[in-house]
Amino acid sequence: MAKYRKKIVAGNWKMNLSIAEATELASSVARGLAEVREVDVVLCPPFTALGAVGDAISGGSIKLGAQNMYWEKDGAFTGEISAAMLRGLFCRYVILGHSERRTHFGDTDEVVNRKVRTALESSLEPIVCVGESLEQREAGETNEVLEAQLRASLADLGADYGKVIVAYEPVWAIGSGLTAAPAQAQDAHAWIRSVVGEIAGSEVADSLRIQYGGSVKADNARELMSQADVDGALVGGASLESRSFVEIVRAGVPND
Repeated sequence: MAKYRKKIVAGNWKMNLSIAEATELASSVARGLAEVREVDVVLCPPFTALGAVGDAISGGSIKLGAQNMYWEKDGAFTGEISAAMLRGLFCRYVILGHSERRTHFGDTDEVVNRKVRTALESSLEPIVCVGESLEQREAGETNEVLEAQLRASLADLGADYGKVIVAYEPVWAIGSGLTAAPAQAQDAHAWIRSVVGEIAGSEVADSLRIQYGGSVKADNARELMSQADVDGALVGGASLESRSFVEIVRAGVPND
């Protein structure tokens, strides 16, 4: 029998929304999901809105997440945010290794690994992103790329492997309107689970929650999340509109 894994849907708001707009959106999402407990929900606003969004969702089941962090505890690192700072704002999750961080800001697998280990040491749950480019997929290198990213990004985690969430985000699908077909997503997720099984053992792999990220919308979320190894979604653009995000979350509710 397949192991039950509770779905987890996270909204990555990226560099969007003022504090007032973020507060309004968070409040609307909280109202729309007030009765939903069958799916873990995470909102990841920009750093500037973390406090306000945290206040807006306080007392409910929605959790707060950040979009990035640095691995040092403190010091002369202008513009960076530490794990302790995120914990001080009651963040529970942090997105690490998003393809936009890798592409635009030079976050290598080794950098992601340092951040992942620091997050875990600070009791933050990292959402670790992996994914291939269109060129790599067309060259038949998807599995090779994913395995390399996983082995390096999740190196040396010891007993903490089970506290990680992985997000498969095919780079060619992010913000493009293109989405991996459900079968493509399932194949990639199954491969990720098998690699983690080799790294950390079958028990950890069976429990690992793997989100799909890449132009997730209300009209494709249910089919994607119905795949055996797809355990939720990391949602970009569609998370900036309350109704669409609520519908995506509801798509993950069993038999809803």
